[in-house]
Amino acid sequence: MQRAAWIPALLLSSSLGAAANPQSNGVPTLRIGTLPAAVHLDGVLDEPAWNRAPAIDNLTMSEPRAGSTPSARTVVRVLADARGIVIGVECADPDPARIVSYTKQRDAVLDAEDHVTIVFDTFLDGRSGYVFAVNPSGARYDALINPGGSDANPDWDGIWDAATHRDGRGWSVEIWIPVQTLGFKRGLREWHFNVERRIQRLQETDRWASARPDWTVTQTSRAGLLTGLPDFSFGLGLTVRPAGIAGGGIPAPDAAVENDSHASLDVLQRLGPTVNASVSVNTDFAETEVDTRQTNLTRFPLFFPEKRTFFLEGSDIFTFGLGLSERVIPFFSRTIGLLAGQEVPIAVAGKVNGRARDTNFGAVFANTRAVDGLTSGPGLGAVRVKRNVLGESSVGFIGTVGDPAGASDSWLAGADVTLQTSHLRADKNLRAGFSGEVMNRAGLTGDKTATAARIEYPNDLWSLWFGVTRIGDAFRPSLGFVPRPGVYAYDTGIDYSPRPHNGWLRQAFPQFEPTLVTDLHGRWESYEVFTAPINWRFESGDRVEFNIVPEGERFGTPFPLEGIVIPPGAYQWLRYRLEAGSAVKRRFSAQATWRFGGFYSGSLDQYLLVGSWHPSGLLSIDFDGERDRGRLAEGDFSTTLVGIRANLNLSPHLQASSFGQYDTTSASVGTNSRVRWTLAPVAELFVIYNHNIRDINQTWRFDSNQFLVKFQYAFRY
Repeated sequence: MQRAAWIPALLLSSSLGAAANPQSNGVPTLRIGTLPAAVHLDGVLDEPAWNRAPAIDNLTMSEPRAGSTPSARTVVRVLADARGIVIGVECADPDPARIVSYTKQRDAVLDAEDHVTIVFDTFLDGRSGYVFAVNPSGARYDALINPGGSDANPDWDGIWDAATHRDGRGWSVEIWIPVQTLGFKRGLREWHFNVERRIQRLQETDRWASARPDWTVTQTSRAGLLTGLPDFSFGLGLTVRPAGIAGGGIPAPDAAVENDSHASLDVLQRLGPTVNASVSVNTDFAETEVDTRQTNLTRFPLFFPEKRTFFLEGSDIFTFGLGLSERVIPFFSRTIGLLAGQEVPIAVAGKVNGRARDTNFGAVFANTRAVDGLTSGPGLGAVRVKRNVLGESSVGFIGTVGDPAGASDSWLAGADVTLQTSHLRADKNLRAGFSGEVMNRAGLTGDKTATAARIEYPNDLWSLWFGVTRIGDAFRPSLGFVPRPGVYAYDTGIDYSPRPHNGWLRQAFPQFEPTLVTDLHGRWESYEVFTAPINWRFESGDRVEFNIVPEGERFGTPFPLEGIVIPPGAYQWLRYRLEAGSAVKRRFSAQATWRFGGFYSGSLDQYLLVGSWHPSGLLSIDFDGERDRGRLAEGDFSTTLVGIRANLNLSPHLQASSFGQYDTTSASVGTNSRVRWTLAPVAELFVIYNHNIRDINQTWRFDSNQFLVKFQYAFRY
């Protein structure tokens, strides 16, 4: 590990100095215009203030031909006053009848449609930021940029609004963002800023700053500058959001109806422009969508992401380490309020997060209620501090205290270093990371530490990486997620993504990605060599893929799997995957996958189908299904998982959806139906109905249900 540390240090040394100056010559700038009181948010940029404001009068193509002139003109202007910002974007289109836009749903994934993305880095640190995106139908998407900018967390929800307009020239959008929605560094007169437009039918992406496929629009270190910022004022900085929940349900067969009516209160206070403090009393998550069910044919627990709004605010600060993914998460907020698949009520929770100069910090505390037979209701907390260093790098600390089940002497402490640059040899990305943690909990014996090192070269033509993680056999953090302790895990990869420009093939993605897991003595336990000799995306947007994947597993205790038991031993097999998908720009699109080949002592066939149907702008249907059939020496098994979601998009502010799921493992059907009505950016009404039935002795019987109505309103002062 010490020897490996020299490699990224040598590679980064020539680039970190260049990265340290994000405002170097050549960075494009846009000056903000003055926002008058008369601007009406209707998507039509016809007020005089828009004509007076400076403009970005076109973007540059980043895909498919980087540096080329876009196929359609895009004009961007920004207006601001002390209380908010309005972005106006005019998207000309020579054939507006072919604009791809279906959904109006809040937080819909817009990658498959025409849309405009706006990015702000309000701290001018090149490491963080906000994402706001809107499609021609008015669907809104927002996200927090994760450290480093390679991706963003879409589960964050801010208070903002947008309106769109379509005509014979194309479409346009006005986006209003109150300054209270954003954290920002006091005294700045410029922010990092970028704009990207997607023209889906052409598979074309156009961008303002750094229009190169090596970089993403969320890499704020490569953004342009928004200048002439006014002296923002957020008033008292106080937001009081009461909520009332009315309803109830039947929690189990033959049980009586239980009343679940209650009230909750969230209070947020801005401690200056860069720091937020919030308190939640009788915390409620009624509007949170249910988890998507997954089939698990492994020996390890599955990962389900955090979706609860309270814990998502400032969650980018708690991101730890580089590329640890779901292997080691020292603080996983889903451990608060959820235990053994059961909800644990939160009596009160508090949180502070923000930035002071070059230091990012966050702290969260929750006092949970006791649940008979499950937990005594302990207090739980976590703290994170991260210091920006050099141009795009950071060093940090994380700590947690408490155990959801009430075990004593539970704590974790860890540190991480991330070195990164987007200026390697002037225009390439390079990242290296190191981390280590130690934890404790009463009753645990053994090695309670974890360490990791990783280096990545994530670029468009070549993407390479190598990482190693060591997890002690007793490293089981109470507020973390570690599915597999007691191992060394190695992963590496070489992905090559050429763009032939031969008239039919847009891009190829041949991949070679081996992983190896050993015990702490170096004896192999698992391996996988993922190869994709064919992974093609055509000019039409359709794609095909063929994989060859050698795999192996070795374990010392029996492995129960879908009603059969696989005995201990070493197993090695070869699997294949055939996959074909139609372009998502179409009203009906689908992807079919067939995985087949060996599996432990026999074989396994897996059939997967996912797709979407948009019969109109009013209705969209998403579906997915998986059928697994295993034929092993110990016996045969089969599993089925089906999910279907119907979305009724009445307007960008009013949607109804119903998500139904069935799987043979639980032998149950569950539906989660929701109506979300945004009466105003600060006021929302939710109507939720959950219904579950279960197959008991080949008879479908009622299992449980719940009906809730929730109204919340944010008073801002």
